[in-house]
Amino acid sequence: MKKIAIIPARGGSKRIPRKNIKFFIDKPIIAYSIEAALKSNLFDEVMVSTDDEEIAKIAREFGAEVPFLRSEVNSNDVATTIDVIAEVIEAYKKIGQAFDYTCCIYPCAPFVTEQILTSSFSKLEGENLDCVFPVLKYGHPIQRALKVKADNRIEMIAPENMQIRTQDLEASYHDLGQFYMFKTEKIISANRLWNDNTGFIELKEIESHDIDTIEDWELAEFKYKYLKNIK
Repeated sequence: MKKIAIIPARGGSKRIPRKNIKFFIDKPIIAYSIEAALKSNLFDEVMVSTDDEEIAKIAREFGAEVPFLRSEVNSNDVATTIDVIAEVIEAYKKIGQAFDYTCCIYPCAPFVTEQILTSSFSKLEGENLDCVFPVLKYGHPIQRALKVKADNRIEMIAPENMQIRTQDLEASYHDLGQFYMFKTEKIISANRLWNDNTGFIELKEIESHDIDTIEDWELAEFKYKYLKNIK
């Protein structure tokens, strides 16, 4: 059973320029994803899909393969992750390499560890799932969510939940956007990142942080240092 880790990292980034290779504490942020994949010893190939020569150079320096650059059609703002994965898998098939399992690890996911990856693969294989990805429980029940009306007044989206105790409402979760571990053909053929036979790994708030702004970046560094006991 052959396995590949694909780290999609295009050069364009509008909110945080050069985000995928910006230094996170002491090294380019993409290095954390590469190192977690390599340290897990799960993968026959750890590769970075990029359209950018500088990103490719840094990726190779940290041990990833960049056997080809991403096509122009999949290097724009509208290209999806599944488009990029499908392109990579097809390119490898053309040189005689096929992979039974794929893990798409995002380049700005410094909280991903080799232990989380190996646990996810164990669940994927052990429970005969098609896909596994990490999730986080919402800190407050989404059934008590609020919205702002046109007159700038507040109201509940579901007012019938007003008198229900929060502990009596069903827990909800969201995708952490760190990685997807899956059976390659199941996901490629469906042309979507996960399906009805998908499991999850639940992480803690301290084990993740979405990074979209400089403020997010700085808070993520603070959390990472706390988690790793870095002074």
